[in-house]
Amino acid sequence: MPYGLDSAGQPIFLISSMAMHTQNLEGDPRASLLVMQPAKEGDLLGAGRVTLVGNARKVPDAQKTEARERYLAAYENAKYWVDYEDFSFYRLEVVDVYFVGGFGVMGWVAAEDYLAAERDPLAGHAAAIIEHMNADHAAAMILLARAHAGLEAVEAQMTSVDRLGFHLRLRTAEGMKGARVAFKREARDAGQAREVLVEMVKDARGAGS
Repeated sequence: MPYGLDSAGQPIFLISSMAMHTQNLEGDPRASLLVMQPAKEGDLLGAGRVTLVGNARKVPDAQKTEARERYLAAYENAKYWVDYEDFSFYRLEVVDVYFVGGFGVMGWVAAEDYLAAERDPLAGHAAAIIEHMNADHAAAMILLARAHAGLEAVEAQMTSVDRLGFHLRLRTAEGMKGARVAFKREARDAGQAREVLVEMVKDARGAGS
């Protein structure tokens, strides 16, 4: 389902009253939205994903202008049908969040923590960082898994990254495992993420020598 986000990060949908899902929501507003990172090589279980659980209700008239602006910023082509009489904006009022960071990394996030959170500064750079690390620095990630997670791996893939650290999917002698590795300091942009990763790899190599 295409969605925009309000100022608190709650999903906004533009849906028609003729659609069965809209009619179902009018009867029972309980709903959930699953958002996934692109799966690498068809590996759905290794992709990061989050499920937002809540109640989907029509956006009040006083908030329609903001909802319209935010939705059209994400889906410009929706301007051709956004003002049709049978279309309305609905918002998923989040009551719970379940996060899976890849293989073996998961947990519940309280709705109040989600709603109070700010967009991670690395969000716009994460895909490029992950692609670069997986393509060019597999050996370094194996080293980091050993140094910071105590896991011996023969293969390692980064599945997500944020300002505080990253998740790894590891192939070990005991099977597939997941690990979270914290950055030694916060990274606010792609340059800082590169710097801290280089430092951590150097430290890990020094500790192992």
